[in-house]
Amino acid sequence: MQLTHEENQFERKTFPITLVCDHIYFQQNIGSLFRISEAFGVEKIIFLGKDIPLTPRKINKTSRSTHLHVPHTIVKETAELIDHLIENDFEIIALEIASNSKPLKEVVIPENKKIAVLIGSEIDGISDDLLKIADQIVHINMFGKNSSMNVVQATSIILYELTSK
Repeated sequence: MQLTHEENQFERKTFPITLVCDHIYFQQNIGSLFRISEAFGVEKIIFLGKDIPLTPRKINKTSRSTHLHVPHTIVKETAELIDHLIENDFEIIALEIASNSKPLKEVVIPENKKIAVLIGSEIDGISDDLLKIADQIVHINMFGKNSSMNVVQATSIILYELTSK
């Protein structure tokens, strides 16, 4: 028998993970990122960019009200974000296919350190400026002809991996 939301036995937990969204503007993706972040106990979401559309109806519909429960902020300038991540001593993990990326299953999670997970825009991925400050760059192994997946699907996979370790 399927359980209702009230009947499930999942432990409520928050992880020291900040999701950093590099110029993500598609409203359905933003709403879904709130939903998956809430499901995996993400501490905070930082949206990088100008004019991030955080109030439209499409976000509310896909987030299923989780945007009300996950703390979030907007940072307009990349330099300001970089300063914040470095000053607060985050372990910066970028999810990107790059010449120096390693498979996600090889990610190393340091003890007692906050994690910033960098995810890139739907069109351009993660900017070079952010990739340069990453402590680790990881990719998801894929076995089809396509070499990319939707940002929400990829975020779901990395959050599952990080919260399972």
